[in-house]
Amino acid sequence: MPGSNSSAPGSGAPAEPVGLTVHSVPTLDAQRQRTLSGRWKMTLILLACAAPVIASYFTYYVIRPEGRSNYGALIQPSRMLPDALPLTDLDGRAVAPATLRGQWLLVVVGGGGCDATCEQRLFMQRQFREMLGRERERVDKVWLVTDDAPVAEVLRATLAAGDPVQVLRVPQQALARWLEPEAGQSIDAHLYVVDPMGAWMMRMPRDPQPAKVKRDLERLLRASSSWDRAGR
Repeated sequence: MPGSNSSAPGSGAPAEPVGLTVHSVPTLDAQRQRTLSGRWKMTLILLACAAPVIASYFTYYVIRPEGRSNYGALIQPSRMLPDALPLTDLDGRAVAPATLRGQWLLVVVGGGGCDATCEQRLFMQRQFREMLGRERERVDKVWLVTDDAPVAEVLRATLAAGDPVQVLRVPQQALARWLEPEAGQSIDAHLYVVDPMGAWMMRMPRDPQPAKVKRDLERLLRASSSWDRAGR
């Protein structure tokens, strides 16, 4: 009716217009952009965490002072410890390969019978670690036994004393997919060096010279000192 208003009867107040707020819905492109941005941020965080490791290896492998040479053979590219490597202790219990990570490893390979040559390698393994002085706490000793021959109780007791050697059994065929000897040599002829990430990265020659092995190990430990600490 003319002159009437739309307010509720008896309200005495003028009518207010009804307002509708329209919220914009994110487009598919905007969602993709946010996802991509998140991935880039995560990548940058991972790179920042890995930077000390990358830098130390770049220094060791690439930036080499003129005239410097390695005594041991560098394995390029290095070979990661297989997660499926079938390891067991001497009592037959399964051991996860991941438990070997976190320390530098000096690895000796041989049969459980361990002849005089095998014992000599185990002795050198211990001596090389001791020569590192305070840095030896960053290095563990591992003996990988590649057959089912029993290990003599006297030898087991010797290896368990002091700073023990971790003795593990592994089939030689499976081990050969990770460690490899120099051409013309058997797999038990060398001392193998594995880094804390589980990568086999150096092989010492047969009948190594202690002073030269010590020099290589010291360089490796020095190059990794910014990110590697003793103990798993």
